[in-house]
Parts: sequence; C-alpha cells; structure tokens
Amino acid sequence: MGLKEQITEDMKAAMRAKEAAKLGTIRLITAAMKQKEVDERVELDDAMVLAIIDKMVKQRKDSISQFEAGGRQDLADIEKAELAILTTYMPAGLSEDEIKAEVQAAVAATGAAGPQDMGKVMGVLKPKLAGRADMTAVSALVKAALTAA
Repeated sequence: MGLKEQITEDMKAAMRAKEAAKLGTIRLITAAMKQKEVDERVELDDAMVLAIIDKMVKQRKDSISQFEAGGRQDLADIEKAELAILTTYMPAGLSEDEIKAEVQAAVAATGAAGPQDMGKVMGVLKPKLAGRADMTAVSALVKAALTAA
C-alpha cells in the first residue's frame, strides 16, 4: 500500500474513532496532496507525498518557534500535536554517522574537489536523503567535507 492510500485509510479510521485532532491534520495533508495534483496535473507518488509532508513539518516547526516566542503556548501546543501526527508518515531519520557516510560516498562518486562542486554533491544527495535528514544540516556537512578536501 502506498503512502497516499495509507493516509486515506488513516483518515477513515480517525473518522470512525472520532479523533478530531488527527482527522483535521490528515485532512490538511489530503488537501495539500489534491492541490498539488490539480496544480501540476500529475498523479502523486510516495516521493512527492513525502515532499509535501516534509514541507508541512517544516512549517509546523517554524510556527511552534514563532508562537513560543510570542507567548502563545496554546497555539504552539496545537502545532505540536499536528507535528506529531505528520511525523508518523515520515520515514525514520538517519543518524549523523549515516549522513556523514552518505556525504563521503557522494563526494567520492562525483569526484568533487572543492566548494565549487557543492551543487553536484547536493544533487546526488537530495533524492537519497529527502525526508530522512535535515537538508540544511546535510548542506553544512557537504560544505565542511569539500573545504577540507
């Protein structure tokens, strides 16, 4: 079963169990998926669905920090609940050692010699690590690896 079908099944289960918070979050995911399908006239595969959910996760994290900075803990708690539901659909994250190993493999595979080759290395890593690692942290590791080389 694909991720899209899994989300639909979870929505049905949340309806039956009358879990309002979970249902609301899943409806947000399905609305974002349908919007992407309509806008781009494509059928979403698991990678595209993960990209949508990853974007939603980033939005929630940003909102949480903004709400907490503004003293609105009530809104931050709502966002945290949505974030917990969204992360259940994300694949397991990689450890820092695993990310470093992927970076080293990508540097070796592309033959990157310096910081000017960062785009090549990131181009190889992005499809492999999308949704499984924070790409900002990956970018920093690539930069460090290329400046040391």
